Amino acid sequence: MSEARIVIVGSVNLDIVASAATLPAPGETVTGASLAFHPGGKGANQALAARRLGGAVTLIACVGADANAEAALALLRADGVDLTLCRTDASAATGVALIAVNAAGENQIVVASGANAKLVAADVKLPSHDGVLCQMEVAPGVVAAAAERCKGFFAVNLAPALPAPSILFERADLIIVNEGEAAVYGGALDQARGLVAVTYGARGAALFRQGRKLAEAAPPAVTPVDTTGAGDCFSAALTLALVEGRPKEQALRFACAAGAAATTRAGAQTGMPWRAEVEALSPPPV
Repeated sequence: MSEARIVIVGSVNLDIVASAATLPAPGETVTGASLAFHPGGKGANQALAARRLGGAVTLIACVGADANAEAALALLRADGVDLTLCRTDASAATGVALIAVNAAGENQIVVASGANAKLVAADVKLPSHDGVLCQMEVAPGVVAAAAERCKGFFAVNLAPALPAPSILFERADLIIVNEGEAAVYGGALDQARGLVAVTYGARGAALFRQGRKLAEAAPPAVTPVDTTGAGDCFSAALTLALVEGRPKEQALRFACAAGAAATTRAGAQTGMPWRAEVEALSPPPV
């Protein structure tokens, strides 16, 4: 089977991760943390995940002309993601995410968007593709342009939950949200033309069309280390599996296994699994 051609339009960040025993409450200081730097950003995370899971991946994004850009793009470059459409803008710093992670792998995240905000609709020059996947960490107009110009399967991860252009609900073949995001978008998801995937963390995920449940799956049992990037891995895996033509239940099971596998290592991109790992966690039905 030839590799599915997936274009990711989205954000690139450098993640600065502080790992501590507990997460701080408002106004509280937690000490004794360890510090690490990892490449991240929802767009870059999904690009690396899709690549490691077997896709031929191109990333459309924007970074600053700084050292953080090199660090943020290092794993993508090493794993063979096509970065020729990733633009550099010297007027802004590469995006940074400040992440706190507790001993159970739960996290809190604050993002300084930087150069991600410089990505514009004119940058969305899609190469030949089978599918396109976007998120909401870049300007809504950029995501709308991707939806308009996509000639294949169009998927959007509506995260973070921001006001979304109506074309996303009208055009998307797949919308991906977590429970909280689903509550924000409410009835708009039931009116969407395509599939809607809702994730429930450790309880798995379900696929809907116009409010009717079509499939559900639970993740395999794993010992989580860091949940950062798990949702991005799920989004990339589900998009790739559906583009490859897998049946809905099988695609959802594969995506749940991918998301679970991503929690077993620290860091968003450094935790992204390879296809063989996910297939081992999610064997096909007998």
